[in-house]
Amino acid sequence: MSLSSAPWQPPAYNAVTPRTTLQPASASANIMSRPQQPKKVEWPPAVRDYVRRAFDPANAIPGISSADMQTKLKATISFYAERGAQETIDWPTYPLPQQLLQQERKAAALTHAGVAQSAQLNGSNRHTNPLSSPQATKRKSQDPEELASQQADATMPPWRKTNLESRMTFVEGRSDKRQKKSAASGDTFSKFDQADLDKRRQRFQLGGNGTKMTLPSAPPRNDEDEMTTAPVIGTNGNLEKSYFRLTAPPKPETVRPLHVLEKTLSMLRQKWKSEKNYNYICNQFKSLRQDLTVQHIKNAFTVKVYEIHARISLEKGDLGEYNQCQTQLKALYAQGLEGKPAEFKAYRILYIVYTCNKSDMNDMLAELTLADKSHPWIKHALDVRSALALGNYHKFFKLYLAAKNMGSYLMDMFIERERLNALANISRGYANVTLRFLTDELGFDNDDICREFLESHGAQSIIESQTDRVKIREAAALFEGLRAAAFRKVDIKGQI
Repeated sequence: MSLSSAPWQPPAYNAVTPRTTLQPASASANIMSRPQQPKKVEWPPAVRDYVRRAFDPANAIPGISSADMQTKLKATISFYAERGAQETIDWPTYPLPQQLLQQERKAAALTHAGVAQSAQLNGSNRHTNPLSSPQATKRKSQDPEELASQQADATMPPWRKTNLESRMTFVEGRSDKRQKKSAASGDTFSKFDQADLDKRRQRFQLGGNGTKMTLPSAPPRNDEDEMTTAPVIGTNGNLEKSYFRLTAPPKPETVRPLHVLEKTLSMLRQKWKSEKNYNYICNQFKSLRQDLTVQHIKNAFTVKVYEIHARISLEKGDLGEYNQCQTQLKALYAQGLEGKPAEFKAYRILYIVYTCNKSDMNDMLAELTLADKSHPWIKHALDVRSALALGNYHKFFKLYLAAKNMGSYLMDMFIERERLNALANISRGYANVTLRFLTDELGFDNDDICREFLESHGAQSIIESQTDRVKIREAAALFEGLRAAAFRKVDIKGQI
């Protein structure tokens, strides 16, 4: 039988499609099916500072739960973020969410009190109104909707019943119903006399009829959005004006224009040099900054105002006010405005050294350019940071004595902590030292001040009065405990 006449047989192998990639088909499918990760939102530093201050236990208000505060915080930030207006808000002076809730609740209570008093004054005329008779009241109370509303009001606190606008203003068609409810509960608010109500209206800028302005945090409608974001053109000519937190859109007659603010700054600088009254100066500077903010003035003069206020705050050790100025200055420098950015970058580094915030320090170091690192003021601050990171207290105290500008005031905030740290290290390496040695190593002006420092921390027993020698090792446990306590917590109001 020939090969050509043999029957056909299938091949002894299976055909395989050649691969075109090194990855398995299942892996490629998984990669294609993975949902795209959302981009991380980068909030401005002022917004992050606002959030941190909102969660600070020192700013908690009794009666306002953490859940309510977080809901209000999210609504406030989302409202301005959706409109792209988060950069235009003065976050350091903007009320915290718990403060906004507190104001809303007080406004609701005052509104009910005003309506209750109005109903009490009109109670003598009810006998002439047939609708106010007991029979009419009884018939109206049988309405199922009214019964359900009354039950809901009885079990729900007043600040959760409706939105902000319905608590502030009587909605058309419901004013009669609200007045009758308020009249029924008039005894509840009888403890408020007219004098107290007038004072509270003035404090919260309430009208005579008990209605309140719309808070900035409440989502406005129609033209109110432009009213809260549009700049104000000031017409006030007074050089001095006390600071009040804004709870309503400012009026032009209460805001000073730029040429008046320039005169105000000159006057405040002279008064600070002559009087040194920090409470007055701080109040006036906050008012000046507020007038700049509501008019959307961002120029070299704005930078100058914040820089001067920051320096005065450092001189008096008010780190909370300094932080507010520092946050605004960072944003102003980013816009290319003229000022002293190198000086305040150096302050920022020293401030982070004080707070021992490693993440902020890493962010700060990443922002510095080669030109920044070569600037003498910034280089000094970086050397301070490096000396402490390496435990080189000898170099640190030399840098402390050579601090520039207002850097020495910032270093004064943590100099005691670092002296205790150095003493703990010295007590592990030396048995006895001279008092003069400690004076030089710890950066004291003279031996007497060094002795007072040791005695104020309970180490007077280790000092030999005749020879001025210090038995430093005997106080090793004492200095270790003092160092641990000094580094345990840094509590700063307004911390960034």
